[in-house]
Parts: sequence; C-alpha cells; structure tokens
Amino acid sequence: MENSFDYFKKHLAQTTEHPYTIEVAKAEGNYIYDTHGNKYLDLISGIAVSALGHANPKVKAAITKQLDTHLHTMVYGEFIQKPQIDLAQELQKTLPNFIDAFYFVNSGTEANEAALKLAKRINGRSQFIAFKGAYHGSTHGSMSVSWNEERKKAYRPLLPNVDFIALNDLRDLEKIDENTSAVILETIQGDAGVQIPEVDYMQVLRKRCNEVGALLILDEIQCGMGRTGKMWAFEHYGIIPDILTAGKALGAGMPIGCLMANNNLMQNFSHSPALGHITTFGGHPLACAAAAEGLRVMEEEQLIISIESKGALFEELLDHQSIVEIRRKGLMIAVELESDEMVNQLIDMAKENGLILFWFLSTPHAFRLAPPYSLDVEEIKSACSTLIDCLSKLTSFSK
Repeated sequence: MENSFDYFKKHLAQTTEHPYTIEVAKAEGNYIYDTHGNKYLDLISGIAVSALGHANPKVKAAITKQLDTHLHTMVYGEFIQKPQIDLAQELQKTLPNFIDAFYFVNSGTEANEAALKLAKRINGRSQFIAFKGAYHGSTHGSMSVSWNEERKKAYRPLLPNVDFIALNDLRDLEKIDENTSAVILETIQGDAGVQIPEVDYMQVLRKRCNEVGALLILDEIQCGMGRTGKMWAFEHYGIIPDILTAGKALGAGMPIGCLMANNNLMQNFSHSPALGHITTFGGHPLACAAAAEGLRVMEEEQLIISIESKGALFEELLDHQSIVEIRRKGLMIAVELESDEMVNQLIDMAKENGLILFWFLSTPHAFRLAPPYSLDVEEIKSACSTLIDCLSKLTSFSK
C-alpha cells in the first residue's frame, strides 16, 4: 500500500512540479495541523477563502442543519430552495439597490464566464477590454481576459476580440468604444501583486463605460467580502458596477461563486434563448447555507471593522532591508522582495517555522498575505517577528 505522499504524487492531478505537500490532519481557527503533529499559522487562508478562520462553529452548525434537510434536489433555477433565498437576502443587505439579482455557481471563474456571456447577451457586442496584470480564472473565457501569456499560450486559440489596457492610464480608456461589450477588472488586482487603482481613474472608467454603452464588470472574487476593509472593494471608489462577481470567501469554506447584477439585466439569461446559462450544482444548498451564515457571522461579529488596522500592523512590523515594497489594501497584501529566489526560500523557511505563506502566479518576486480576519494582534506580532528572523537569516546566507 502506497503512503499518502506517493499516492498523491502518482494519482492525483498535479498543478505544479513542486506542491506544498502539507498532509492535513485538521484545520481549526487560524491554524492548520498536519499528520506529524505540526501546527501552522495560516497567513493565506486557502488563498483568501477561509476569511472566518477554519471550521467556524456557526458555519458548521448551519451546514449540519441543512444536511439534515436536503442536499441537491434540482438543477439551478427550477426549484425554490430556502438556502438560496437566504443567501440572496444576506447579500442584498450588503449591496446598492441597483444590484438585486443573484446567479449562484460553483466557483469564481464560473461567475466570470457567466458575466462575459451576460454582457454579450445584453448589448450584442463581442469585444472585451481587460487589464494588463489581470487574473480572472483558468477556464477558457476567464483565461482569455487574463493577462499572463506564459500561462495562456499552450491553450490558444482563446476568445477573440480581447484587448488589454494599463491600469491607471487614463489615455488607454479611449480604447473603450461603441464596439466594447464590457470592461472586466479586478477592483484590486490580486495576481499582479495587489495593484490598486486610483480613485479618479475608477470614476473616469465608470463614466467612459456609460458614455459608450459598455458594461463594467468588477471581479471581486478575491478582493470582495471584506478583504480590503470594506465589504466590497468598489465601495472605496464611489462607483457601482453593472455586473459583480464573487467567490472564494463568499462560501465561508465551501465552494461557491456568484454573478450579481440588476434583475432587468439578469433576466436576459431566461429567454432568447431560454437556459442562456445553466449549472447543475450551482447554488448547492450546503454551500448556500454556509455562505449565508458566513455573512451573518461577519456582520454580527463586526469582523470588517478591524481589517484595516490589522493590515496596517503587518505593514508596520514587516520592516526589513530585503523588503522592496509592500502593497496593501486591508488584509490583501503583497510583500515584494529582492528576487524570486528569496521569495521561494522564505516560503520554505516560513513553513519550517510554522507559518503558511504563498506565491503569486504572475508576480514571483513577491509573496502573498491574505490571513483570516480572526487573526489577533498577538498572532500578527508573532508571525511578523518570525518572518523578520527568516529574512535576516536569508540575507546573511546570501552574503
């Protein structure tokens, strides 16, 4: 009988040649425990997923309650299911009145696929404008509007009529015209290493879309759900998107994505043709029950209030000569180092010292921090102290 590691390497599909390979025994609160008795402080929360920490007791109770009622009963959009209604109502409380219709899918990239289809269905145009540095997922449509050519070239041809513009470059906005179906943008770019739009730029972008009849799709799969210190990142900019996508932290640890828009726009999926977008497991009752409870926990425990101060504490304490730059919005943090090699070494050394860090796909000279919102001040201080010690050792090794 093969051990777990050998079986994992031989029989489970690999996403890289060098996976992280912690063998998980359990995860609880802000920590992950492996089968060898080691304890790790999780500073990435499953890439911005477990924002409430692992195994939140209220979320677990909601899942158990739903488990006793029913699991999958019918493809999305046919039966009236209470978990879906509960989740829609909780989301509606957090959003402007304009965004009042919800299409639940299984993941963030699926939400983006649906958003691109909806835009084409609404205005009959085929051109999309996306952004240099963008990452919207790895399915064909989402990959088409993502930037990293190294990750795309093996899968071409992708969607045609996609043009890329530079973030915060007002001149590039002239490329948005009457042929543009939609502009799609991560409100805060994640894979690009936490690149943050300027307020004036976002307002001019919104105005330009209005002028030419292009829809504005904001991808908040990573930066939404409180990660930036507001429930939705677009709240920092005084604008409202036509279409909003969410995922990751939305499920409170369960797999879910969501497409959100005004009901008048969303109804385009219901006719000409009918079943304009379909999903079998989207809106799964367990995922919706978890997500709805997760939203209630965030509100009742007022978790978003402390996000900015916790992010600022990381920024203050991560003071080392090898850090080139820290880019941050709330608890969405990129720490840029002197080289790709140093990032790789730091991530390995941090793991040996009980901290989980991770890479960015397209920004290899920076590491990511996206910890649970439940992280406390003492845990932040301890984590930063360990990271500074690791950086000091790496710096001394290189001399």
